[in-house]
Amino acid sequence: MIRSVFLRRIILIMITALTLSALLASVLFIRESSKTLSAARATELSARASVIAADYANETTAGLNKSPMNSVITNLGISGVYILVLDDSGDTVAISIASSIWDEAVISQLQSALHNNLLPISNADSGYLPPASNTDSGKIMIAQSPIISGNSTLGYVILAEPMDKIFSVQQVLVQILIISTILVSLFMLIPIYVVTHRLVKPLHRMNEAARAMGQGDFSARANTKAKGEIGELASSFNELADRLSNSISDLTIERNRLREIFDVISEGIVSVDLELRPVYTNPAIYTLFENAKHKNFFTENLQLIPFDDVWDDFRKCIKQGITVERTIDIRESAYLSTIVPSFDSNHIVNGATGFFRDISESEHLEQTRRDYVANVSHELRTPLTALRGLVEPLADGMVKNEADRMRYYGIILHETLRLSRLIDDMLELSRLQARTIAFKTFPFDLNSLLDELEAKFTPIMNDAQISFHVEYKDGPCPTVMGNPDRVEQILIILMDNAKKYTPPDGSITIRTEMNSKMDTVLVSVRDTGQGIHEYDIDHIFDRFYKADRARGKKGTGLGLSIAKELLNYMGESITVQSEYGEGTTFTFTLKRVQDSIWF
Repeated sequence: MIRSVFLRRIILIMITALTLSALLASVLFIRESSKTLSAARATELSARASVIAADYANETTAGLNKSPMNSVITNLGISGVYILVLDDSGDTVAISIASSIWDEAVISQLQSALHNNLLPISNADSGYLPPASNTDSGKIMIAQSPIISGNSTLGYVILAEPMDKIFSVQQVLVQILIISTILVSLFMLIPIYVVTHRLVKPLHRMNEAARAMGQGDFSARANTKAKGEIGELASSFNELADRLSNSISDLTIERNRLREIFDVISEGIVSVDLELRPVYTNPAIYTLFENAKHKNFFTENLQLIPFDDVWDDFRKCIKQGITVERTIDIRESAYLSTIVPSFDSNHIVNGATGFFRDISESEHLEQTRRDYVANVSHELRTPLTALRGLVEPLADGMVKNEADRMRYYGIILHETLRLSRLIDDMLELSRLQARTIAFKTFPFDLNSLLDELEAKFTPIMNDAQISFHVEYKDGPCPTVMGNPDRVEQILIILMDNAKKYTPPDGSITIRTEMNSKMDTVLVSVRDTGQGIHEYDIDHIFDRFYKADRARGKKGTGLGLSIAKELLNYMGESITVQSEYGEGTTFTFTLKRVQDSIWF
């Protein structure tokens, strides 16, 4: 409370008011009391002079005698007052000097006044002698009365008193006034403290409530029990606190909603200030660029977003206040970066926010679509070009020999069938991927299917000088679940693919074995062909993908894609193992029918 500015100011105002009041009262008192005291003292001295003159008149009838006059003055002596008796010719008859510290000064002034014929004072009962010096301390008040006996004036009685005595009375009164002012000021401190404390206490409570709100406690409220303006101020403060609390509560809810949204979305978000220091990041940003981060990124910013170009975009966005977009391609990943500026209430840029999205999949799909269109165009162009090159000379009658015409017709038929197979494969693959084709799965005997396939393909493989046989590693297969026609189609695709890449004197083997842990049958087609490069093996099931294109192997490039889609449709899987120059093995699964036995 002692440190209260309000209390100190009230005390200062009080002391200032009392001091100015005391000074003004002292000035007015000195000014008015001088006249009043001087007039009163002059009247008193005149009355005393008249009394002494009457006494002198009673003592003598003929003339003034110094001896009896001195005895009269001695008997009537007044403390601090000088008495001078003059005869009618102005000679000194008697003088009485009271004991005083001004005796010598007064005597000197009186003698000077007599010498200069200033006494007696003509036509006046009282007056002043000028000081011997320029100070008021030497000023003397005098009063006179004539000594009249009968009809004649015998002389004059003159009383003189230094004004210092009157001034000393004034000084005492002024001192009393100043002391009383000081005492009143000291006594007033207690009620001022009490009143100020009662006034300041509600303000302190409001201050404490404001501090609590500043620290996040929006439940703090001021005391509204105080009367007058303090109570009204407390009510206004509480109303403001209620509105502020509601506003902050609404903002907190909205902020939490936005943060929850930002935390769960797959896009990475980074907000930075003007110095490019991150002020907010969502969890997705820490895993978005895992494929692009390197251990040699020592700066915090590059550890967060490992692209210098993106941080240059942040600087450009903050400097120019514009949105900056960029597509980042790195290895097999692609990212879309969008940097937008942040503005304050005065529409001044105070930072920027970056949104980052992994567009690798969409870019891959777009590239696949482009490749698909290019591959379809290429695969369709080849037979169409061949057909055009054969039909044009036939239409122009340039082929005269019948044998040549028949050969042309055979090639046209072959290319037409090839084009028809390509279109059929494309339609079937599209229907499989769109799940618009339907076929049922049911238990069937895989052994019979493999025996029929072996009998059908043995002559074909013999013509190609390729060894072919079916091998049952664990004995005859149990009953499996699937569609036998589609399983046969898958095996034919795999065998045709193996035949194309297996040279003469090579071998192709269909092998079965039981996977007891997975309760499935593994069917493998192994060849001793040229194998597949490691950079081709991940794309071997892609549409229109052909390994070793330079060798000009025939085919649409859709067979393996169709085989994989057929197996996916039946809930099975297919894998490939290959070592370049030694051969390739394709293995797919078929579920074993429950309660079936191994033959």
